Amino acid sequence: MEYNSSSPRTIPVVSTFASPFETSPSVNGPDFPARKPISLWPGMYHSPVTNALWEARSKIFERLLDPPKDAPPQSELLTKTPSQSRTSILYSFSTDYILREQYRDPWNEVRIGKLLEDLDALAGTISVKHCFDDDSTTRPLLLVTASVDKIVLKKPISVDIDLKIVGAVIWVGRSSMEIQLEVIQLEEGSNASDSVALTANFIFVARDSKTRKAAAVNWLSPQTENEKFLFEEAEARNKLRKSKRGLDRKEVENGGFNRLDALLAEGRIFCDMPALADRDSILLRDTSLENSFLCQPQQRNMHGRIFGGFLMHRAFELAFSTAYVFAGLVPCFLEVDHVDFLRPVDVGDFLRFKSCVLYTELENPDQPLINVEVVAHVTRPEVRSSEVSNTFYFTFTVRPEAKAAKNAYKIRNVVPATEEEARRILERMDAEFLQSDGGK
Repeated sequence: MEYNSSSPRTIPVVSTFASPFETSPSVNGPDFPARKPISLWPGMYHSPVTNALWEARSKIFERLLDPPKDAPPQSELLTKTPSQSRTSILYSFSTDYILREQYRDPWNEVRIGKLLEDLDALAGTISVKHCFDDDSTTRPLLLVTASVDKIVLKKPISVDIDLKIVGAVIWVGRSSMEIQLEVIQLEEGSNASDSVALTANFIFVARDSKTRKAAAVNWLSPQTENEKFLFEEAEARNKLRKSKRGLDRKEVENGGFNRLDALLAEGRIFCDMPALADRDSILLRDTSLENSFLCQPQQRNMHGRIFGGFLMHRAFELAFSTAYVFAGLVPCFLEVDHVDFLRPVDVGDFLRFKSCVLYTELENPDQPLINVEVVAHVTRPEVRSSEVSNTFYFTFTVRPEAKAAKNAYKIRNVVPATEEEARRILERMDAEFLQSDGGK
């Protein structure tokens, strides 16, 4: 995906927020008003990028202002190419001081949590472009984030250099599609091949906006060799996901109770003989953090539910804090593993995020890995209900220069105290093993 700020599909981002009730000639043209019903306007908490994406989508969503109640569904599927959905967002950090300050973290890099929000918003815009049928008489599809396949940070992202996110639909199933996004930052003197700072793959699913049942999406016809390669890769990932669902856990666990007992052995010493416990280890429960909040209208998306990007944002910041407190040094984010959106989160829901360091990998002293689990619980006190909406797995390391500056520095091994904790660790390790094995 090319870094070309003059592309007609590049959406410029500014640091100001536009009102939904004002005309924005600089964005839409002098004859195109930005006025929309408040029910279709996303919450005010959104970043400038989400605001820019909303303006870019305004023409597509104009037909939603007064949709016919008996509008028929799309009758004939179209065939589209990846280039038709390709869209990019440009962050002019080098010239827009206010925008830069909105994304700056304490270490003069881009706030990853805020970037996750933007990635989800851009993936949503791309999915709309692919599914749009250019027919204002049919009812539109309801498109939602089903999962995030993986997000990998390849290099630190500076907040002082212009940034671009480029994405397109790379694979389509019957009612789902995969969108690949690349965060590009071209530093002075570096090669274009080294400009990709982060990659992400989002899975969106289509539902009929009236029946809420799965709906077919437009077909995809890859044109270039690279597009065909990405399509084949995505197809292989889809088959791997399906095969994992049918795996026999007994085969994966490879020893079952023996592995559980080995994990629990040190935990029992911590609980029964704490004076004799390994000083280089720590109980899993002693690494945990938690925060809770009531979901507000300002956090909703265009469908009136809590924005998935907001959930990822909040989960990341809790995971970062957990790794920071655990390591005693500034953690360096590496990746987010597969995330499923299991339950929708509504305005007014009570949301609880619980995090812990699930386990550490200490084989490589120069790059120890800290694996953090964050579980989001949706609680509805009125109906005495509590369900898991998401489970996030984040991987961090520590910066080599920070590690070298702290002479007695050592990351501790995490041990479980209960069988349930040991099972969570084993399941996560097995999932990572299967994923790496499947990719070979």
